[in-house]
Amino acid sequence: MNDHPAELGEIHLTRIFAAPWDLVFRCMIDADHLTHFWGPVGMSTPRETIIVDPRPGGVFETIMVNDADGSHFPTRGIFVEVTEPERLVWRDPDSGMTTSTTFVDLGEDRTEVHIHQTNVPDFILSPEAQAGFKTSLDRLDAYLAALSHRRTA
Repeated sequence: MNDHPAELGEIHLTRIFAAPWDLVFRCMIDADHLTHFWGPVGMSTPRETIIVDPRPGGVFETIMVNDADGSHFPTRGIFVEVTEPERLVWRDPDSGMTTSTTFVDLGEDRTEVHIHQTNVPDFILSPEAQAGFKTSLDRLDAYLAALSHRRTA
C-alpha cells in the first residue's frame, strides 16, 4: 500500500489486490460481498443494513456495528459516477466528502485500487480513523483471498 502525502482534507491510498479486476469492483457494489469486509477490525456490517444502488443518483448506505458494545455507525453516500468495472464515485450528502475509487486491471488476476477522498472531515483524517480504514482494506484482501481459494479448490 502506498500512502501519498495529502493536503488538509484530502486522502490518497493505493492498494494492489491479488484478485481479478471485475471481482474487486463487484465486491464494492454488492451487499453480499460488502458484509464480509466493510468497516475496520472490531466492526461488523450486517447484510440487512447495506443498501447499494450502483447508478448515478443511487444510494450507498451501511450501518457498521461495534462488535464490543453494539453501537451503530451509519454511512451514506450518493453515487455520482459508476463506470463498471473501472470507477466509482460517491458523495456524502451531509459532509460533502467525495470518495473516488479507480480500479486498474494489472493482468494475471491482480487489481490496483486508487482511493481519493476530498472534503474529508477532521475526525476521518485522524491517525486512528486512517488505521481503521486500512484494516478494512486488509479485510477486503483476506476476503478476496478466501474467494480465490474457493474458486481454485
